[in-house]
Amino acid sequence: MTKKQFSSSVNKKILAYGKLPNWTKYAFISAITLFFLALYILFFGIQAFFQQLVNGIQLGSIYALIALGYTMIYGIIRLINFAHGDLFMFGAYISCFLGNYLMAHNFRYPFIIVLIFSMFVTALLGMAIEKIAYKPLRFKPRLAALITALGVSLFLENFLALSPQNVPFPLNKIVFGPKYIPFPALIAEKTYNIGGIAINNIKILIVVITIILMIALQYIVKKTMIGKAMRAVAFNKDACLMMGINIDKIISITFGIGISLAAASGTLYALTYGQLQSPYLGIWPGLKAFIAAVLGGIGNIPGAMLGSYVMGVSETFATSINSNFGYGIAFVILIVVLVFKPAGLLGKFTKEKV
Repeated sequence: MTKKQFSSSVNKKILAYGKLPNWTKYAFISAITLFFLALYILFFGIQAFFQQLVNGIQLGSIYALIALGYTMIYGIIRLINFAHGDLFMFGAYISCFLGNYLMAHNFRYPFIIVLIFSMFVTALLGMAIEKIAYKPLRFKPRLAALITALGVSLFLENFLALSPQNVPFPLNKIVFGPKYIPFPALIAEKTYNIGGIAINNIKILIVVITIILMIALQYIVKKTMIGKAMRAVAFNKDACLMMGINIDKIISITFGIGISLAAASGTLYALTYGQLQSPYLGIWPGLKAFIAAVLGGIGNIPGAMLGSYVMGVSETFATSINSNFGYGIAFVILIVVLVFKPAGLLGKFTKEKV
């Protein structure tokens, strides 16, 4: 078989797959997933399987909070905010500095204070970025906003990586430098052994906080006037203007909510791993959360949650086999989704005028 014939055969099979009903596609994907899980259990045992499943749920919870911000911002202004991972990083550093201060002064419940403060301050920064960088480009070609988002990302990373010794006052108070910083132990870690599976209180806390924030977000979007305005702006901005809705205010609020979730994720991430590597630490989590949002269906909130947990579980299983494979699994999943179901697991194709 020649290369051209092979390519033609593959394309025909992909097109044939695309014409199958959704239940058949999901059954096909589920069968492949179960096959690989069965192989994992066969080689590593049922105990290792459940341990990695627990680790994957914890990692997926961190990705979910970042992915929700991606999907909210994309849903309302059709912008992939590539600076989102860097705001995740900013939230982690704010939590670190405030946490050290609170621990030094023996404050009670430092974790709750740190989490709320980090979400609030990072949300303000995100709203300021939206006003300065994105708002002037709202009615410009999307490529301009996309390039601007990349520029904001690079600026945040490289500015915050400057050494405080090389920056004049007062800027030397807000740069971190490219160095490892230990994250304060805001919560005393306790490990529980359940049937040979190690689960610590931090993992439980991360999952619980993620679920609470997801429920709160769903309530805001579905049950409040602000949420109704968000959905209206996402559906038709021109009609909202005629109805008297301040779309600039709604977009700014959406940015604030989405970025506050990224900050919460940054705090939970730092609490889990105990140190901050550098101001570039948001690149990989941000990229993987974006892939998770695409996997679930970008613009779809339940899809972002589902995609994040699939990504987290897949990564932990792959990493337990080989660390390099753990890094690559995100891109394998992305390629498979784009080939076989470009709209994502819960996404839908929408017609758009060009």
